[in-house]
Amino acid sequence: MSMAIWLTENSKIIVQGMTGSEGMKHSRRMLAAGAKVVGGVNARKAGQSVDFDGTTLPVFGTVREAMAETGADVSVVFVPPKFTKDAVVEAIDAEIPLCVVITEGIPVHDTAYFWAYAGSRGNKTRIIGPNCPGIASPGKSNAGIIPADITSPGRIGLVSKSGTLTYQMMYELRDIGFSTCVGIGGDPVIGTTHIDALQAFQDDPETDAIVMIGEIGGDAEERAAAYIEKNITKPVVGYVAGFTAPEGKTMGHAGAIVSGSAGTAQAKKEALEKVGVRVGKTPSETARLMREIMQSL
Repeated sequence: MSMAIWLTENSKIIVQGMTGSEGMKHSRRMLAAGAKVVGGVNARKAGQSVDFDGTTLPVFGTVREAMAETGADVSVVFVPPKFTKDAVVEAIDAEIPLCVVITEGIPVHDTAYFWAYAGSRGNKTRIIGPNCPGIASPGKSNAGIIPADITSPGRIGLVSKSGTLTYQMMYELRDIGFSTCVGIGGDPVIGTTHIDALQAFQDDPETDAIVMIGEIGGDAEERAAAYIEKNITKPVVGYVAGFTAPEGKTMGHAGAIVSGSAGTAQAKKEALEKVGVRVGKTPSETARLMREIMQSL
């Protein structure tokens, strides 16, 4: 029996914004992946229901009502940027244990607000994202937009700032498989960090090794390196996206901007290697390093 962090086969998922085009599309995909999606939330469409290829899901007016009726413990947020802050605050007020915010383009001020709000309410709600692909525990559940059919269940944990690199790593190591894959998003302010995921994988008896994907900008990877040195005993392999990025340019993610030597891919690689993390120069090399570790365990 393989385990998972934060998202298991028993997780019951509601979708805030289920009736919108993105919400509809990905609710259908999550259901097809075997996730237990139990309803949606849209105050304007409360009381209606939506059919997904033979599965009929109710639409509730509030997160609290959805939780009371369905026992939901995960919310996935597909709400336009200007409404996301209110949607996440509503999820925090309802004390849902996990809130996965897929929406990109949320003002940093709004993200900082709901992140601080979660803290002021005792951090009863774990936020993943925003601007992230979500979380998938292959063969068990899928909350977000990670493709369900690109990898198999296994004993590698994956935490990544980049959505597409998450998918690539899952695919490259599909024959070995993953316990859980977490896309934490690349915005300057995010809920769940590399460190949160590293500790969860360290504590998960069914995860044997960890892949950590970072990218240029900020100091999250340097902080993760310091944390790994003191707290993580499982093998960690790293990859830092952006070795060829020009200085001072923001690359795709709002958080990926290099200032001086701080935040460069090289600086991050050195910080990780100093604490014993093997860092690949490309995603494929990173996958090969992980493959070697898994074969030696």
